[in-house]
Amino acid sequence: MQGIKRRVVYVGLYELVAIILSAILLEWMTSAGAAHSIGIAIAASAVAIVWNLLFNYGFEWWEQRNQHKGRSIGVRLLHALGFEGGLVVFLVPIIALWLDVSFMEALVMDLGLLAFFLIYTFVFSWVFDAIFGLPAAVAA
Repeated sequence: MQGIKRRVVYVGLYELVAIILSAILLEWMTSAGAAHSIGIAIAASAVAIVWNLLFNYGFEWWEQRNQHKGRSIGVRLLHALGFEGGLVVFLVPIIALWLDVSFMEALVMDLGLLAFFLIYTFVFSWVFDAIFGLPAAVAA
């Protein structure tokens, strides 16, 4: 599977699991309740979908210009760090406004989610590639 179809399947599967897991984590981390946790998870997912499409397009563009084929652990770590780092920039204001907390409190909450999702992104991408294969640009 290649191109836009690959990106849509990747993002759809990634975000479906992410909504469920982040709602559970947010409810556990805050006293906001299930409704707020699910609402934030869905809002975060919408942001993440747009960011995921843009980031993965840019990341694969960057990969195409490299001489190396395949995805080493270092490249996978770079991918996960770049994606999650970008989400911090977008999600901290949403969490702060939604839960009516300071940006520092929202940052701490987001960092808790980041710690989990950094691992999740790394594992999900690896499993996705194992099941669906690498993008043509980096296939060995």
